[in-house]
Amino acid sequence: MNSNLYAALRANFPKDLNTTAIETDNGLFYSWRDLERGSAMMANFLLSLDLPAGARVAVQVEKSVEACMLYLATLRAGLVFLPLNTAYMSAEIEYFVGNAEPAVVVCSSKNFGWVSKIAFKAGTQNVLTLDDDRTGSLLDRAAQASDAYVVAESHADDLAAILYTSGTTGRSKGAMLSHGNMLSNAQTLKSYWGWTPNDVLIHALPIFHVHGLFVAIHGALLNGSKMIWLSKFDPKLVLQKMSEATVFMGVPTLYVRLLGEAGLTPATCKNMRLFVAGSAPLLKETFDDWKTHTGHTILERYGMSETAMLTSNPYKADARYANQSERRAATVGFPLPDVALRVCGEGDKPLATNEIGGIQVKGPNVFQGYWRMPEKTAEEFAKDGFFRTGDVGKIDERGYVHIVGRSKDLIISGGYNVYPAEIEGYINEMAGVAESALIGVPHPDFGEVGVAVVIAKPNAKLDDAAILASLKSSLANFKIPKRCFVVNELPRNTMGKVQKNLLRDQYKALFHKA
Repeated sequence: MNSNLYAALRANFPKDLNTTAIETDNGLFYSWRDLERGSAMMANFLLSLDLPAGARVAVQVEKSVEACMLYLATLRAGLVFLPLNTAYMSAEIEYFVGNAEPAVVVCSSKNFGWVSKIAFKAGTQNVLTLDDDRTGSLLDRAAQASDAYVVAESHADDLAAILYTSGTTGRSKGAMLSHGNMLSNAQTLKSYWGWTPNDVLIHALPIFHVHGLFVAIHGALLNGSKMIWLSKFDPKLVLQKMSEATVFMGVPTLYVRLLGEAGLTPATCKNMRLFVAGSAPLLKETFDDWKTHTGHTILERYGMSETAMLTSNPYKADARYANQSERRAATVGFPLPDVALRVCGEGDKPLATNEIGGIQVKGPNVFQGYWRMPEKTAEEFAKDGFFRTGDVGKIDERGYVHIVGRSKDLIISGGYNVYPAEIEGYINEMAGVAESALIGVPHPDFGEVGVAVVIAKPNAKLDDAAILASLKSSLANFKIPKRCFVVNELPRNTMGKVQKNLLRDQYKALFHKA
C-alpha cells in the first residue's frame, strides 16, 4: 500500500474534478483538476532534474495557489519539502540552506540575487523563482512537463517535510515529519473537528508553518472542501466571505483584529460552523469578546512543529469524558485520539492532577527527530519514547490541559516562535553592550511580544532605538523586540543567573490597554 500523503489527499478529491477547489481573493478559480494537473507538471519537472532520493526542496515564496501546488508536487515526487518564512533575512537563509543542503531552492524573483548566491555557494544546483502573480522560472519550466504523473511510492515513515524551529542556543533545529506523521494527524482532526461534505474553509494564514500549511490545507484537501484563499489577512474581506464559508482558522492576533471591525455580528457569522485558534495563547478576554460579538465559541487547540496538533477543545461531546463537552477559555482541551499526553517532573515521573510540570507526548503524529542532530534528538525523548515538548502545564480534574508557561523562555508572538537566546546573541555582539535579556510580555494584539533589557559596558552609551534598528537589518521582523530598555543591572539569583521571571513581572503591564 502506498502511504504517500498526496495519494491519501487525492483519494478524497470530489468525483467531479471540474468543481472549484480554491477561489482566490483576486478573482481566480482553480478546479480540483487544476490542482491535480499543476502538481503533476511540477512533480515531473522536479524529477527531470535527476535529484537524489530524499532530496530537499527549500521554498521561500509569497503565498499563492502555485506555491501550494509546489508543496503537493514535492509530496507526489517523494521529495522533502522545506518551507521557509518569507521574513527570513540572508543570515537565516544561509544557515538553513547550509544545514539542509537542498537540491532545489525556490524563491521570489525579487530575492533571487541574494538567495541564489547563498544557494550556489552551499552547493545547490537548482535555484528557481516563483511569484504570487503566476510567474517565475519554476512555472516556465514546469509548463514543458507532462501533466500526467503517478504518485511516488512512499512508506509511512519516509521523510516528507522538514520544519525549522529556532533553537534556544541560537542554533535552529529541523524537525523531520514523515508522510505517516502528517496523514495520521489530518485524519484525526477530520473526525475530531466534525468536517462535513459541505464545508468551505477561509484560508487566511501563511503557508510556511504547521497551522496554515498542514492543519488548514490538509484539512480541506482530505475533506474535498473548497478553500477561499486570501493572499494576506484582510479582516473586512474575511467578514465578507463568511457568508460563503463554514470554517475559519486563525492565530489570536487575527481574532483581535476581527473584533475591531464594526461588521462582526452574529448575522455575519450565521453560516459559520467552526472557528479554530492556535499557534499562540488565546487571551480569555478575546475568547469572551468573540462569544459576545458573534455567538460562537472559539475552539482553541495546541500543537507544535515537531508534532502537528496534540490537543483540542472539543468540537462536540467527547465520549471518552463525562460532562466535558464545552470549549473552555485558558485551556487547550484534551489530548487528541491516538495522542498520549502526560505531565512530568524530575526523572520523567508523571505528576498528579493539577500538578505543574513538563508536558510530554507520544503518538503517530510525533516527529522522527531533528535533522542531523542525533544527540539533540535523543536528549528530547524519554526512555519510554515520550517526547519532551519543552512546554510547562497541568491537567486539571476534568481532563483539560492547561499550558502555563514554556521552558527555555520561548516567546510566541503573533503565532511565530521567537527564541530569546538568538536575539540576545545579536544584541550582545553590538558595540557597547555588556549583556542583554529578552523576555516575553502580554500584548493585546500579538498575544505576546519581546522586550529587550540591556546593560551597557562601562563608559559606553547605548541608544534603545539604535539597538532595535540594528536588529531590523539582521532579523525577520517578527523577531524584533517591541521595546528596548537600557538599565544599570539585571536581577540575578545567588548563582548569578538572570531572573527573567522578575523582569517579566516588572514589564508585564507595558502594553495593557488604558
